[in-house]
Amino acid sequence: MPPDAAPAITTRRARPDVVEHLVSEGVQPLLARIFAARGITSARHLATDFEQLMVPDSMLNLRAMAGLLANAIASHRKLLIVADYDADGATACAVGMRALRAFGAAVGYLVPNRFEYGYGLSPEIVRLAHAQSRADILITVDNGIASFEGVAEANRLGMEVLITDHHLPAERLPEAACIINPNQPGCAFPSKHLAGVGVMFYLMLALRAELRERGAFNPPTPPLSKGGDTNPPYPPLSKGGDANASGGFSKGGARSAGGFEPNLAELLPLVALGTVADVVPLDHNNRILVQQGLNRIRAGRMQPGIAAMFQVAARDPLRATTRDLGFTVAPRLNAAGRLTDMALGIECLITDDAERARAIAGDLDRLNRERRAIQSNMHDEAMAVVEGRHFDDSCTLSLFDPAWHQGVVGIVAGRIKDRFHRPAIAFARGNPGEIRGSGRSIPGLHLRDALDRVAVLHPGLILKFGGHAAAAGLTLRESDFERFREAFEEAAQSLLTPADLERVIETDGALAPGELTADAVALLSAPVWGHGFPAPRFCNEFEVTAQRVVAEKHLKLTLTHGGQRIEAIRFNFLESAPRRIRAVYQPALNEYNGRTSVQLNIEHWEAA
Repeated sequence: MPPDAAPAITTRRARPDVVEHLVSEGVQPLLARIFAARGITSARHLATDFEQLMVPDSMLNLRAMAGLLANAIASHRKLLIVADYDADGATACAVGMRALRAFGAAVGYLVPNRFEYGYGLSPEIVRLAHAQSRADILITVDNGIASFEGVAEANRLGMEVLITDHHLPAERLPEAACIINPNQPGCAFPSKHLAGVGVMFYLMLALRAELRERGAFNPPTPPLSKGGDTNPPYPPLSKGGDANASGGFSKGGARSAGGFEPNLAELLPLVALGTVADVVPLDHNNRILVQQGLNRIRAGRMQPGIAAMFQVAARDPLRATTRDLGFTVAPRLNAAGRLTDMALGIECLITDDAERARAIAGDLDRLNRERRAIQSNMHDEAMAVVEGRHFDDSCTLSLFDPAWHQGVVGIVAGRIKDRFHRPAIAFARGNPGEIRGSGRSIPGLHLRDALDRVAVLHPGLILKFGGHAAAAGLTLRESDFERFREAFEEAAQSLLTPADLERVIETDGALAPGELTADAVALLSAPVWGHGFPAPRFCNEFEVTAQRVVAEKHLKLTLTHGGQRIEAIRFNFLESAPRRIRAVYQPALNEYNGRTSVQLNIEHWEAA
């Protein structure tokens, strides 16, 4: 495999007539070109107000589940949220905890420790939930669609299970009391890319509508504000809810009885964080959710835990971007689930005590530094394994080391995938005799479908698996690793083409010297960018007039372009640049000593 082979640099194409139409609708010409190359044909598809949000009605079983929850609240039944140990699961749990408590529910949460119980609603977790909480109803968030044995155990113990999930289902579904998942058969909800937190948010919208119809809110809904938070059908989340981060059951009822409807819009910072962190495609609906969440963060209206994580990272939430959510806040939140227990992260998100939130955020920050150190060592070891073996004809990379940390293998798999442009799965030891893998894939291979193919062709080889097109997890017997590696390679070879294995960098073409200004970069930074709606990157030729290493691991450059002098940096890269380069970059604003300037973040270069 030639990891150092030069990738093909291509330019996204934008139809001139579409660009012209967007400009006629008031879109700035540079943005019009970029949006058109991403399939946007009308300014309406860029709107991020609530009126454009997809209504809940078409989500299969949503009204039915809302009715079950309303009945449970009215009859004072105990609810227990069973969360997942990543940022999506933690934010989904926090949305559920805050909203259900505001609605007067008796609700607690339980999050499996990945090292003891693994992923999802397992029979062991069900028995633990029954012993600790005596809950009447279990609500899964970001998991459950593949929990056949866990649901069966809950049914045996007399607990109802409500599944909220977004992962791809198998051919059959668990025998739960009710399931909502935009990807389940028969669901007509248009956005199939909701994250787990998005599904939970929609459930809380439907539950509020159900409670409203039952007359649970008195006096009636207050007049609409001018701030955009209260637009139907998503009218005002009050600050109610016993969010004291105990994880236990609230008394229920006192906060919402006789009060206004909770303003669920106040939960959107959590929805934005979970959606970005889970790297789901940012279709129009997800961009609305993320933009509305960012609007509130920038206005200082966020949960204390999110504010505290911005603070420990020395980032300004008033200027928050999706990059801040994905690369600053999410890693700190995820560090709890990777190294210890995600309950710590959930506590940070559901407390309304700012001092307590700051203390927990400090713990999360320390865990994240520890995670980075572990990850760095594992990455170096994985790179040595790959470079020391003959993978030239391989479509996939499956790696296992008994000393690796199972909480970090997903990150390592992602780095290996990026480096070699091959689907990669990294394994670490789990339960005795078992190994747990986390995989990341390239665009040409749907990872969950590939694992399903392996499971069909080799019954019993994979003990359990689940996930998405781009990421998935699985469990094997340790003795079956080599057998799995061969089976996965065979499956991938049948699904991939040679073109899929070629690295391609898509750009938005070149920028003229006059377009590399602080105002232009600020304009480019304003929209919500992310997976499936990538941030603009450009390709130009530059003269390299100076270069030096900074912080012992980054290359800082001074470039000239059409007479304009521009600073640039290539992170985690030490090789000197040639005198003239053709560079792929993202423009950014750099602030230093009170001065704002344009800086190019270089992703790739080649000699011009």
